[in-house]
Amino acid sequence: MEAKRGVVLLAAAFVVSPLALGLGIVLLIAASDDDGGGGGDFELSAGTLRVGPGYVPAKYAALIEKAAADCDQGLPAGILAAQLQAESNFNPNAQSKDPKTGKPIADGIAQFIPSTWASSGIDGNGDGKKNVWDPEDAIPSQGKMMCELLKTAKKHPGYNGSPIELALAGYNAGWGRVDQFKGVPPASFAAGQTYNYVKSIMAAQAKLTAPDTSGAPEMSGEWTKPVNAPLGTPYHQSGGMWSSGYHTGIDFAAPIGTPIRAAGPGKVVSASRVNAYGRQVIIRHADGMYTQYAHMSELKVSAGDTVKGGQIIGLSGADGNVSGPHLHFEVRTSPDYGTDISPLPYLRKKGVNI
Repeated sequence: MEAKRGVVLLAAAFVVSPLALGLGIVLLIAASDDDGGGGGDFELSAGTLRVGPGYVPAKYAALIEKAAADCDQGLPAGILAAQLQAESNFNPNAQSKDPKTGKPIADGIAQFIPSTWASSGIDGNGDGKKNVWDPEDAIPSQGKMMCELLKTAKKHPGYNGSPIELALAGYNAGWGRVDQFKGVPPASFAAGQTYNYVKSIMAAQAKLTAPDTSGAPEMSGEWTKPVNAPLGTPYHQSGGMWSSGYHTGIDFAAPIGTPIRAAGPGKVVSASRVNAYGRQVIIRHADGMYTQYAHMSELKVSAGDTVKGGQIIGLSGADGNVSGPHLHFEVRTSPDYGTDISPLPYLRKKGVNI
């Protein structure tokens, strides 16, 4: 269970699963006295990456953003960036070695161990080969692994930790350890290596993510910000007020009576009052995705209506399970609860300035 120091960074020697990677953060952070699992101490930052000295190198920012956007599970780009910073400090030539034998342990910007790269590495740039030393292959491979872990994590809402925290723990120690502890392994496991890794990445992602801006809805073609109000609770914040254990959308702090607009053109598939969501509207868009608008005080559309981007569909309110007036906004792969993806990357891909 002892971590071994490499020539470039530290690499975990307690890997127990093909999903586990040699990660360099484990001995660079202070051990915690708390023996509980992870969960709920951090808010995921919504926004684009901070680029520049001390943050994310410009040459890798687009790769990281794309790797996150390619995941349909709501994977923040800041999480991937924080992992890369921790593992190699964005050095594509980083290699960890066993100080006793001199044998390589993990390679490249994402510090894949050879067995994991052999099973999970992908040809991200389509040049016909998967190269662990090439960030255009390694970063998409890292994103794909985290996406798969996040999808698995969402199947276990009772585990201790948010889905992102569970995915990080699985990435570090293997999903078998997450199952073993029914959540993020406690500080008593492996000298706190996985426990502290999760906390460190969750803290670092906020520093690598630029703050969101708010203001009047920005129109881009037929797509727009759904309400003129600042952002509130971010996507996937964990907490006991949500039945899933985490926030499935983003909130806008809109006073009662603020006009709510369709984010894009589509067809209204639902306009009704639904328990915790109160008065809500769900719209299906041409790309097969759905947007949901909840807690409204008044509905201005009916099921079956065709709407344009920017069209008023209702007024904000405090209907349903709320602590105050706001718009709860989700992007889903189906009209059903539990199929949410991260809303901000989706809107930005549509050209919305948010």
